[in-house]
Amino acid sequence: MTDLTNQVAIVTGASRGIGRAIALLLALQGAKVVAVARTAEELEELNAKTQGLAIPADVADEDDAQHIVTETLSRFGRLDILVCNAGVGSFNLLEHFDAAEWDRIFDVNVKGTFLLCKAVVPHFKAQGRGHIVGITSDVSKRTFEHGTAYGASKFAQDALLASLRKEVRPHGVKVSTIYPGLVDTYFNDSRPGSLDAEKTHLKPSDVAQAVRYVLEAPAHVVIDELMLHPITQEW
Repeated sequence: MTDLTNQVAIVTGASRGIGRAIALLLALQGAKVVAVARTAEELEELNAKTQGLAIPADVADEDDAQHIVTETLSRFGRLDILVCNAGVGSFNLLEHFDAAEWDRIFDVNVKGTFLLCKAVVPHFKAQGRGHIVGITSDVSKRTFEHGTAYGASKFAQDALLASLRKEVRPHGVKVSTIYPGLVDTYFNDSRPGSLDAEKTHLKPSDVAQAVRYVLEAPAHVVIDELMLHPITQEW
């Protein structure tokens, strides 16, 4: 199994929910975590626990994306893992969406993934190793009413990661994609624990364990896709 001790991992959307659970678990496994989110106060509270690096940033801003990578390399001198977790969602009938809300969803879910991958891929290719993990959604594989914007963004993010996987695999770089179902978290203005979600929702820690699983797989093992089933909590 791959040892995560002293590996440096960027985790986006790390201030709460799934991203926070991933950051805490990776730190527990000995990784040096670079936590990225827009909320500085929540990041600092997390960083007090992970003892890594907190970078307030907007993943949809190209300068911010490059700054994240530059600061990481300056602080730790290496970079091994990128977890693209930052995501937003909004659900409504198509005719009730305005262009600004559509753009916001695509900026975070798709453009943010693109910009962070673009920033790390040259470094990963040059060193002949690295692992990108994308947290998409089970709606990357299905459609539902009121899900035009969110679903389209997740289909796009999934295609981006699948294409990138083919580009970087010859250079020793891995790309893994995780597809959670419903998660009891802050997504779409929800409050964790506010629903009777024990049997119908995953916990953020379930997704974090899936990330750990793909990262710790032996170097020769490639796990392209990992679907998480919320009812059985099996993967």
